[in-house]
Amino acid sequence: MIFQNLEDIEKLSIEEKIAQFGNKRKAKYSRGQYRSNMMLNPLRLKHLNRLDTLKADMITLNLEDAIAPSRKREALVNIAFFLSHLEASNSFLVVRTNPLDEGGREEIEFLNDFAFDAIRVSKIRTAEEVREALDLLVEDKEFHISMETKEAFNNLQSLRIDERFTTANIGILDLLNSLGLPQSLVQMGNPTIDYILSKFLIDCQSAGLRGTSFMFQEYKNTEMFEAWCKREKMMGFKSKACMGPLQVEIANRVFGVDSAQIERAKHIKAVFEANSAEGEHGFMDEKYGFIDEPIYKDALLVLESVE
Repeated sequence: MIFQNLEDIEKLSIEEKIAQFGNKRKAKYSRGQYRSNMMLNPLRLKHLNRLDTLKADMITLNLEDAIAPSRKREALVNIAFFLSHLEASNSFLVVRTNPLDEGGREEIEFLNDFAFDAIRVSKIRTAEEVREALDLLVEDKEFHISMETKEAFNNLQSLRIDERFTTANIGILDLLNSLGLPQSLVQMGNPTIDYILSKFLIDCQSAGLRGTSFMFQEYKNTEMFEAWCKREKMMGFKSKACMGPLQVEIANRVFGVDSAQIERAKHIKAVFEANSAEGEHGFMDEKYGFIDEPIYKDALLVLESVE
């Protein structure tokens, strides 16, 4: 926990919190795992107080649709206050801002001096909006988007105009609304949802983006959440948005790389490189059958995901 006791902090006004900003700066995230992305409400101080102990690979501090307009400044200051007292965290920390023309510009400028890893802007539609956000954002932070509009869905690859833009998170409910489609389509095996997820993932991979799948709202239905994780992993996803620690545990497990996969990848890497040194790029292996360069490259992907 960042603070041992929150009673006095809960009594502080917004201006008093600003006056008591600390000078701590957590180190940049270095673990390289992005299996789970847990959304937190910054009006819940007890949640912010656990930023140093949560097990989610990524944590998104949400300033957008879960926060009433009258409390957005309070939520923004809460984020800054806890970040300014945070010495270390095992998670990649993201702040999800409002759309640029609905307060997002000011939120980015306010937060630039604090230590977190990425800004995630909601309702992005055009490359011009991406450029504007990047111009506002300090260079040591990543830029992410919430992919929630039909314009971004149709043109995702064209939006990656800078290497700092690393991640897209699909907001399935907002996207369906933008497309004029009902939320009731979000059912396992629905062909429209399968198409949307597949297109999103392939567009992300083609553009060099990490693609995070949608948040499953029924947080108590852990069986269905795990079923979605397994289906999305089968499709090629490597991470999922999460609501609460139970979903985080499932996502970390499902999207993790098990020891058998690692052992296989290490073996393939070793034998391919040994055979390649002798001029042979395709051969039969006693343990895993035929191995050639595409099999070798897939093994490298497995090992890179672990690293």
